[in-house]
Amino acid sequence: MTPEEKLAIEERVITMLKTVYDPEIPVDIYNLGLIYKIDLADDGALNVDMTLTAPSCPAADFIVEDARIKLESVEGVKSVNINIVFEPEWNKDMMSEEAKLDLGFLD
Repeated sequence: MTPEEKLAIEERVITMLKTVYDPEIPVDIYNLGLIYKIDLADDGALNVDMTLTAPSCPAADFIVEDARIKLESVEGVKSVNINIVFEPEWNKDMMSEEAKLDLGFLD
């Protein structure tokens, strides 16, 4: 896989992550800052480190499965491994400016 191909796949991965929502928050997981790492291997294996807004998030299984199914559909991705991590602990400063605006954290 060339660097250009890898970049194009990673861009499609990010676009797809922006379609995954926590059902309790009207902002996608990418803009919420829940995605810590996207690592695409040359063989198409995708590893994603992500967190949740809270360790006891009741929608955790739904969010992870939704992300996995959507990422598996991205052209160029052969397999998906999602790791849930809690270090560093998520906080609202990790959100994009767009997400902060949507949720009323910016005036």
